[in-house]
Amino acid sequence: MLQPVGTFARSLNGFDLSESLIYSGHIMPGGPAKDGIPAIDKPEFDTVKAADWLTPESRVLGVVHNGIAKAYPIAILNWHEIVNDRFAGEAVVITYCPLCGSGVVYRGSDGERVLSFGVSGLLYNNDILLYDRQTDSLWSQLHNQAISGPLKGSRLTQLPSSHVRWEVWREQYPDTIVLNRNTGAVRDYRRNPYYGYEESPQLLFPVEFLSNTLHPKERVIGIELNGITKAYPFSELAKRGDSGTIDDLLGGVPILIEYDAEQREGKVSLAGEELVTTNLFWFAWYAFNPATLIFRAEPTD
Repeated sequence: MLQPVGTFARSLNGFDLSESLIYSGHIMPGGPAKDGIPAIDKPEFDTVKAADWLTPESRVLGVVHNGIAKAYPIAILNWHEIVNDRFAGEAVVITYCPLCGSGVVYRGSDGERVLSFGVSGLLYNNDILLYDRQTDSLWSQLHNQAISGPLKGSRLTQLPSSHVRWEVWREQYPDTIVLNRNTGAVRDYRRNPYYGYEESPQLLFPVEFLSNTLHPKERVIGIELNGITKAYPFSELAKRGDSGTIDDLLGGVPILIEYDAEQREGKVSLAGEELVTTNLFWFAWYAFNPATLIFRAEPTD
């Protein structure tokens, strides 16, 4: 839980940061103005058959909620970062930060009101800061908390999601619907605006905590359970085989990790129930969780 860090008068992109839970000197303008990256507010969806522009290897953020399966192509999320959606009438917000490689899905309510979100144009630890349009409060995606504004300190409920290949998602959920490219914005969704970024060790902006234990862009499965955080690097999981399952203990609790190391896909479950995890770059997980544990494995041979 973040704590107040004292006042430091500063305003960026029209947001007052003087009472921020994050030291405002660590909040950076990413370049675009407020709403310069347009959130998708009226998402439209296709059937699997109609989504023929996706290749089997295309990455999607998959969500199953209220009995409905939906896929959000990363090729679209790279350009919009936020989708304000509904599942059987319930507000759900899909968020994706290209700089951290992190897809996080939340219930779109703080418990008292339904919220819709936009892109502030501000970053903390290279990660997107959202804002809600109802109160103009800023929210940290990876802290899962409002860090300034009237809702400061409030949290949203994170929902499970899967960062996987399209062929995997459609096989698991053949009735899924797919966010289509009728977003209301003119973007070339065939082009990756962050081409080459994932392979580069360079970060675009400073981070508060940095570890050289792994390649900065190594993908990990990050999990928090009972206040304990742990990262499962796919490079370490691969030492147990290209894919499979691993039993582990986190805070004395037995959990099961299912993974495909080559494709950097995985999930964690407890007693058969999938837990909330985040598939993201190592530098981002560590920047927000400097006390994290790290899974280490020895080769099976």
